[in-house]
Amino acid sequence: MDEIRKEILHGDDILPCIYELPSDLFDCLVTHLPPLALQNLQELPFNNQDDHESDIDCFRNCRKRKRYVDFETAWRRLYNSRWPGPVRQNQPVDWLANQGVTNNDSTSDWQQMYWETHLQNCLDEAAEIALLPSFDGCIGEIKIPVAIIKSIGYEEHASHLTCDYSKLSYHCQKFGFYTRCLRLQNVLCTAETCNLLRNSRLQGLELRWIKSKEHVEGLCKFLNQNSETLTSLEFIHCKLSATFVDAICDALHMKGLQTHGIQHFSIKISSFLETDTFSLPDGLASFLSSGRHLSSLSFYLSENNIAGWLFHFKWRSSSCSQSSVGIGKSLQSLRVLNLRGNNLDKDDVDSLAYALVYMPNLEILDISDNPIEDDGIRSLIPYFVEMSRRQSHFAGLKLENNDLGSKVGAPLGKILGTGIQVLDIEDIGLGSSGFLEIRKEIMEELKLVYINISKNRGGTETAKFLSKLISHAPDLIVVNAAYSFMPVVSLSIICSALKVAKGKLEQLDLTGNNWCDQPVNASVLAEFQINGKPIVILPSLPASNAPYDDDP
Repeated sequence: MDEIRKEILHGDDILPCIYELPSDLFDCLVTHLPPLALQNLQELPFNNQDDHESDIDCFRNCRKRKRYVDFETAWRRLYNSRWPGPVRQNQPVDWLANQGVTNNDSTSDWQQMYWETHLQNCLDEAAEIALLPSFDGCIGEIKIPVAIIKSIGYEEHASHLTCDYSKLSYHCQKFGFYTRCLRLQNVLCTAETCNLLRNSRLQGLELRWIKSKEHVEGLCKFLNQNSETLTSLEFIHCKLSATFVDAICDALHMKGLQTHGIQHFSIKISSFLETDTFSLPDGLASFLSSGRHLSSLSFYLSENNIAGWLFHFKWRSSSCSQSSVGIGKSLQSLRVLNLRGNNLDKDDVDSLAYALVYMPNLEILDISDNPIEDDGIRSLIPYFVEMSRRQSHFAGLKLENNDLGSKVGAPLGKILGTGIQVLDIEDIGLGSSGFLEIRKEIMEELKLVYINISKNRGGTETAKFLSKLISHAPDLIVVNAAYSFMPVVSLSIICSALKVAKGKLEQLDLTGNNWCDQPVNASVLAEFQINGKPIVILPSLPASNAPYDDDP
């Protein structure tokens, strides 16, 4: 068995008859192969040239399917062994479809994910070397660390092989085919790297530290090369000028068309070089007007803000220009809009209300960490009411870390009644009076599934709000009411609500509140369980040691 393993790993003169081994021997072989050997074995053609009677063909086809099931298990084991922990979810890629293996997506997923993650590790290591001031060479010639080489099976046979497996170029050319989503540092945004990954059909790109004309020129080559397949583009820690944005948007256009296929677009912890933050950059306006499948849009700018950008939509709403019509069509497919941390004020939110008209399929809106004030929230209420009448797909609103104050209580109560399913209002300064106003607005059955009301210092009014909420939201699953300054008397209010509730509540987080005798609290709440697990999460520390919600 060891000799067969070495022969497969070497890659020369591998006999296709290996597939004809008895199942027990073949299974044993597959489970002992390192990644490269398994790859070489799987690349062998399955010998099925005989045209005998149909029962033999059926036997061979069944064996072929069995072999791919064996591969699926092996790739999953290899992946979990090398990268234990949660699996990064990428878009499923049925790369075996062209090889005639159908209805077996999971096989392609594990093998594709393995080599994609492996190549990402190689690129990350190469970027660290290329960033050194002393580096002055070809990126493809960068040596991959021995630990990574050994992890896929190269070691004792390296001296007998014709390719230099220690170079980045080999790994890009060999495994680039399996790559669908990549994270690239600015130093890797070059024509050379683009050429090394020419066999890739990228669906997602995450770009970091793009700051110069050279970076953008290299990036544009990547975008041109993958314009037919690219659906997700994310910029992190970047400095973008209007010229850069124009070039990037031009590169995204599909060949012969003035449209792009981007579905997910994000700019996070980044900034624009221009100081004029009032005008929406022409490049972004062009990008928005030329998309037809845009699903999520995220702007989270750290060093400057987009205050004033949304006025573009308010002005366009009264315009019949081609650009206005184009943007309107593009935003119709939008499902997620994230405008967290952009210094938006109440006037911007008023303009946002005009923009939302173009988004009939919006499901999630995140405007957290913006000084929008209670007037800003009020300006959105007509939109939510209209969406509820249309039975739209809108489901979630995130407002955390906005200093809204208690006056926003009544507007939030009205929003709860519009059919919203997810509401995050952590640390918005509601206080006792704010919770009282929300509670007054709850009159009918709610569709709420998740709510985060933590760090709002509501005291006993928080418990009273929870009591009414639990009785009016039969679909409620998760509630986060941590650090709400609830005294121990609140416990009896909450327990009474839980006893009469007939809903689906699975988790109620009460950590960080002013409970005094935890063992007693635990015994009181022990009866509230679902599937054998307690519903209520209790404080882990005495109240005197619990941190305040506004501590740094």
